[in-house]
Amino acid sequence: MTGTDGKSEPVEALAGKVDALLGASVRRIPALARELAYETDAASLLSVCHTLRDAQELRFQLLMDVAGVDYLHYGRDDWQTDSATRSGFSRARLLQEAPPDPGAPGRFAVVYQLLSIANNQRLRLRVKCPDTGEPAVDSVIDVWASANWFEREAFDLFGIIFRGHPDLRRLLTDYGFIGHPFRKDFPLTGNVEVQYDPDRQRVVYRPVSIVPRVLVPKVIRHDHRYEPALRDPQGTR
Repeated sequence: MTGTDGKSEPVEALAGKVDALLGASVRRIPALARELAYETDAASLLSVCHTLRDAQELRFQLLMDVAGVDYLHYGRDDWQTDSATRSGFSRARLLQEAPPDPGAPGRFAVVYQLLSIANNQRLRLRVKCPDTGEPAVDSVIDVWASANWFEREAFDLFGIIFRGHPDLRRLLTDYGFIGHPFRKDFPLTGNVEVQYDPDRQRVVYRPVSIVPRVLVPKVIRHDHRYEPALRDPQGTR
């Protein structure tokens, strides 16, 4: 049900419960009309998570997902894609005045997707890593056991450290992989390429041979489908 102000009444009712129980420990952040999202500080993460799980009014007993976020390019647009004209979308890359700062505070964050089966409600919780140079937050594996592999995935792909995790190691990449492929400054071509060596009879690693470049959308200025010779006598295609 949606009120006259466009807000979802069940979502606002849930927000009232969260605010009453957690107070200044959380801050509500913008979300879609039927979604509820909050942010907390890294120091308050575990206490907030315990309250979200254990409070009878909330009972978020299921952790659906944990995802890392890299805000390095957040708010920056290198392409004109918001509006279309007769000429179409932007055909050239618009370079920003200065590149983003990879060491800027608040670059990395962790997002938790929570589900209350008892109340049929969902909530999103975000925590930003205080130190960009070595992003780290507390592990919530003791609150929700399902966080185990989710946190390993975020560590592997974003390099976020989860303090207290019992087995924090890579999950998706190879054992000798260097870097974290979901970071915005990780090269799209990667750092190495693999190839089977028939002489050694094994896979070997070599420096990547792909030359990085900016891909510009191809503009088709002549389309054979509109050739007069290809039209039928009645002029239909």
